[in-house]
Amino acid sequence: MTTEIASDQRLHLVFGGELESLDGVRFRDVKGLDVVGIFPDYASAQIAWKAKAQATVDSAQTRYFIVHLHRLLEP
Repeated sequence: MTTEIASDQRLHLVFGGELESLDGVRFRDVKGLDVVGIFPDYASAQIAWKAKAQATVDSAQTRYFIVHLHRLLEP
């Protein structure tokens, strides 16, 4: 039953922060990451991601990401 419920949800995490360089995905301050939230579907996660990305457009080193949590939860 638990596996069935988890597979019905498509959870997505939106987070971001300042990168050490534009060539990679290594954060300057992991403790200072901005965790925007967990969203029930990709569409709502994308709306949150876009808002944060646009709000930080003047900071070239700052990036936001969407992580597909539901893929990590599947056995």
